[in-house]
Amino acid sequence: QVQLVESGGGLVQPGGSLRLSCAASGSIFSINAMGWYRQAPGKQRELVASITRSGSTNYADSVKGRITISRGNARNTVYTVYLQMNSLKPEDTAVYYCNAAGVRGTNGQGDYWGQGTQVTVSS
Repeated sequence: QVQLVESGGGLVQPGGSLRLSCAASGSIFSINAMGWYRQAPGKQRELVASITRSGSTNYADSVKGRITISRGNARNTVYTVYLQMNSLKPEDTAVYYCNAAGVRGTNGQGDYWGQGTQVTVSS
């Protein structure tokens, strides 16, 4: 069983910063890519940023220059991904979901989602 546990959401003023973390646990052999998606009320879930096993990153145009995705470097954080969000805007308000794609483990291969963490940008 693979689980994704997210943390770091909350309320922040416009222009502020937040750092989200997502740790994948379970019987994992490898993960092709990890990423963050978000879903605002009344809108479809959209990709915010992703990072592949080789370290390649991809960002939504709306967050480029403000948001950075990274992976843990230590042995116990190799399946942890971070989302550093700076210069936050009210339109960044959404539930943020962590995704792990192409997870190979004892149960075969699949994609997994976290439970979501609320980010609210408001004065």
